[in-house]
Amino acid sequence: MNRNDELVLGAVAYDPKVVTIWEGFKQYFLERGLPFDFVLYSNYERQVLGQLNGEHHVSWNSPLAWIEARRLAGQRGLNVRAIAMRDTDQDLTSVIVVRADSPLKSVADLKGKRVATGAADSPQATLIPLLFLAEAGLEPGRAFEVQRFDRLLGKHGDHIGGERDAARALIAGAVDAACMIDGNHLLFGRDGTWSAGQTRILGQTPPYDHCNFTVLDGAAAPGRLERFRDLLLEMSYGNAQVRPLLDLEGLKAWKPGRTEGYAQLERAVDRFGTLAEWLAAHHS
Repeated sequence: MNRNDELVLGAVAYDPKVVTIWEGFKQYFLERGLPFDFVLYSNYERQVLGQLNGEHHVSWNSPLAWIEARRLAGQRGLNVRAIAMRDTDQDLTSVIVVRADSPLKSVADLKGKRVATGAADSPQATLIPLLFLAEAGLEPGRAFEVQRFDRLLGKHGDHIGGERDAARALIAGAVDAACMIDGNHLLFGRDGTWSAGQTRILGQTPPYDHCNFTVLDGAAAPGRLERFRDLLLEMSYGNAQVRPLLDLEGLKAWKPGRTEGYAQLERAVDRFGTLAEWLAAHHS
């Protein structure tokens, strides 16, 4: 890194708007006396490794990347913390959706059926809803067939392309049900993926949390992470400078980080062995 007092953030370029967002936030931080820059990665696994290898101080992590960072850091005797998240990262749910005219009445009726999901590494459209079904007694791949839509692996479903493909497969009659985050279920009814009233929710997961800012203890100059966190929490949606950036990032306010909302994803990762091979490959 170029300067000892500069705080460097890592983010994943899942969409071109990521550049606009962080260039704007960079200017905001610099104007308030925080030396700040950012680096972009093509996938979360490179970002997690980059943080642990000292390439940046704070990561804007997906929930799966948070688990990757925490577990890999623990293997190396290090500690990470979640210091902030969006208001819209808290208390989300995923839904299992069927066509409105489907004869299926409950998740138990999915036995022997075809269920579409997003990418294999999508917490919201694959891992968490499949855990929900597994814990309801329907083991994926045994009790029902899983049809995954592996769009842009490594980006952990942030681009929502796999979810949209699953939704389209449902409407086309290629599958019996589809998994997605609740917000995208509403979005797909607005953006023309399907028409109003064309689907209904068969099952809904308990609430969980999504992205967070992850920091590695001792990685940044004293006070820099605290200043970064304070500036985030002070951002006001009423500020015309940051409102367009907050809209692009999908929030009204930043909130203190919390980690209890990742319990479902932790269970999913363990049940399906999602990270075992990756963690073993990078253990040192």
